Parts: sequence; C-alpha cells; structure tokens
Amino acid sequence: MIRNVLQRQNVKAGFFFTGNFYAKETFAPLIKGLLQDGHYLGAHSDKHRLYCDWTKRDSLLVTRKQFRRDLRKNYKRMAEFGIGKDEAKVFLPPYEWYNAAIVKWAREMGLTLVNFTPGTLSTADYTYPEMGPRYRDSERIFQSIMDYESNARFGMNGFILLVHIGTDPRRTDKFYDRLEQLLTVLKEKGYSFKRVDELVPEEKD
Repeated sequence: MIRNVLQRQNVKAGFFFTGNFYAKETFAPLIKGLLQDGHYLGAHSDKHRLYCDWTKRDSLLVTRKQFRRDLRKNYKRMAEFGIGKDEAKVFLPPYEWYNAAIVKWAREMGLTLVNFTPGTLSTADYTYPEMGPRYRDSERIFQSIMDYESNARFGMNGFILLVHIGTDPRRTDKFYDRLEQLLTVLKEKGYSFKRVDELVPEEKD
C-alpha cells in the first residue's frame, strides 16, 4: 500500500531496513519493488541492537568492533539486492538512538548518520492501545504534523519525517493509511519531496 501511494504521488522515499529484514525471503519482492521504483534503501544495523543506554546516553552498550561487524553484516545483506555501500552511505541507527562515538564510528566507515527531525508524533505510529498512555492514534499523529507545519518558523523545509513501514498487529489504526492524505495536504501547501540522500550532504573528510 505504501509503495502504491508513493507511486501515485510521484514521491521518492528513503527506507532503512535491518539485515534481518533484508534476509527475510517474504520481504524480497517488496525490496526489489522499492528499488525498481527509485527509492533510497539504506542500513539500519543488522540485528537492531541498542548502541547506548537510554538514560545515560554517553554509556555505550557496544564496542567499536561489534558496531562495525554488525553494520558490515547489514551491508552484506543489502549487497544481495545489488545495493552497494557507495550508493547507500546514509545510515539510520537502530531505535534512532546514538551518541558522539557512534557518529564517529559511522564516519570512519564512510557513512553519514541521520536521524528524524523532532517536533511531531510521527514516530509514535508504532504504538498500540495496550501500551496505555504511550499510545497515539493516527488522528493525533496527523494533527501533530499539521500543527508543527503551521507553527514552526520555517515550516517543514528540510524536515525528515519518519514513519514505520510496519507495526504491531495490535495497532489496527495504521498511520500509513493516512499517507496519501498527508502527502496531498503538504503538496497543496507548496512542499516538494526529496530522497533522504539528496537532502543530506555527504560527510567530508
């Protein structure tokens, strides 16, 4: 459904998948289709490991060696789809959680680490009702994006909006069902869309 919406809207998106995702045979047709459509496919770690402590962000939970090994496995899975590291240098860390050491290690591997732009509830699209107060329904998420766009000084220019390609089955109110509406409204407001690798400059030595 997401692929079809992006085709109709003529929008190129960025998809960051783990090595586990790339390795799953049932996802192969989707991955090939997204590549065929011209979307950016990047790395999101091999096993979706947490790199640093949630409360003490400067406390690493992986060594440099473990980080590099895990990420290389991710790229090895991507290579099976013809995605070379040189064409997929933009990297989104697992859980979107990292510190300065992770940025440095990624740069040493020739990668540019990116994260979503804060300010909306788009990343809460993974939540489900059983999570209690943490749950955010799709209307609230959608409205948070519209509120940000209306109130931010520069609107959503240069904004990286993160949504999840799949969510827990316990969430029946899927936010990606609002994707077409969201893209249509933003286009009406004058926005155009770029792939994440076009939006983010490469790191320079």
